[in-house]
Amino acid sequence: MTTSDTHRAIEAVWRVESARLIAGLTRIVRDLGIAEELAQDALVIALEKWPESGVPDNPGAWLMVTAKHRAIDLIRRNETYARKLALLGQDLETEWQAPEPAAIEDDLLRLVFVACHPVLSTQARVALTLRLLGGLTTSEIARAFLASEPAVAQRIVRAKRSLAAAEVPFEVPGADELSGRLSSVLEVIYLIFNEGYAATAGDDWMRPALCEEAMRLGRVLATLMPKEAEVHGLVALMELQASRAAARTGPSGEPVLLLDQDRGRWDHLLIRRGLAALARAEELGGAHGPYALQAAIAACHARARTAEATDWARIAALYATLAERVPSPVVELNRAVAVTMAEGPSAGLALVDALSSEPALRDYHLLPSVRGDLLFRLGRRAEAREEFLRAAELTRNERERGLLLRRAADC
Repeated sequence: MTTSDTHRAIEAVWRVESARLIAGLTRIVRDLGIAEELAQDALVIALEKWPESGVPDNPGAWLMVTAKHRAIDLIRRNETYARKLALLGQDLETEWQAPEPAAIEDDLLRLVFVACHPVLSTQARVALTLRLLGGLTTSEIARAFLASEPAVAQRIVRAKRSLAAAEVPFEVPGADELSGRLSSVLEVIYLIFNEGYAATAGDDWMRPALCEEAMRLGRVLATLMPKEAEVHGLVALMELQASRAAARTGPSGEPVLLLDQDRGRWDHLLIRRGLAALARAEELGGAHGPYALQAAIAACHARARTAEATDWARIAALYATLAERVPSPVVELNRAVAVTMAEGPSAGLALVDALSSEPALRDYHLLPSVRGDLLFRLGRRAEAREEFLRAAELTRNERERGLLLRRAADC
């Protein structure tokens, strides 16, 4: 194996093992920042030694042993050596044995709740989650969110300092606070997915790598928390939406809207997985959770073999239920689209016009985009053109701007 082959193997191992490694080390040293530094030290040593010695049979165990020995070196340099050394256990003098799967799962679950702790801002939670649980480098996170690498690095450093200052325990929250904390975790994972599914800014309509990371995190969480209905609801939603990925862009990367997509290009394996996850959420009593409701809407699209066969009346009813569950002008805008398809553009336009004074939608490009579409359907071409041009001014995504300008030209 060449050096470059070994480095690629190490990168693959790191993506798989880093979260478990950091989680295990955090349980031992009780400091997330130190745990990540120890894990990074072990990675550097692997990059130095594995090209000569080869990748070990159990790379995760090798990294953990190395990191634990680095922890001993660190502890020897501080005055609490004797007390801390006892926490490392008796296994450091012999070959390290992998912990029981239950212990790994507990550590990972704790790490999920630490990385997505409400004491952090949403941006900080996203960056820390991608770093610790996604195994992404700072430069990869910066590139994904069109931010500078120093800014992302600072965000991660500040997040770890905030967790330390707040003395956030390395534990799964108790039943009395689990709901609020879990909603934060789900929000972060779905935010990552959404940025991959419809990029806020830049030259790309989608960023598939972010979608894949979010789905991977969701699947891990579903394994760790199999009795939580909304976890399965979120997994269902992401699987079903991701099933359309190949059909959402044209040959030159241009956006293809839902009604124009070639449904033969939809990924039917992801659809089956999504429907199974939705069924699991409903079995657990989560049919009316916000993620399960959105997954049920996505399932209506997935089950329709053609755009014309879509059950728009059911979609409109589901959006109405979602609006009751989590009131939001964006949900109302989506409901207006569904009502348009079920009852006609006049009914939809009345709902959209009622949202025109919503402060939250003042600079939201999809409001004039939807309104332009409804005016176009009603034959009011000049008004539609103005709405499409306004939407094009508001969006920060170049691919979407091109689509909106083409629609304006069609008017």
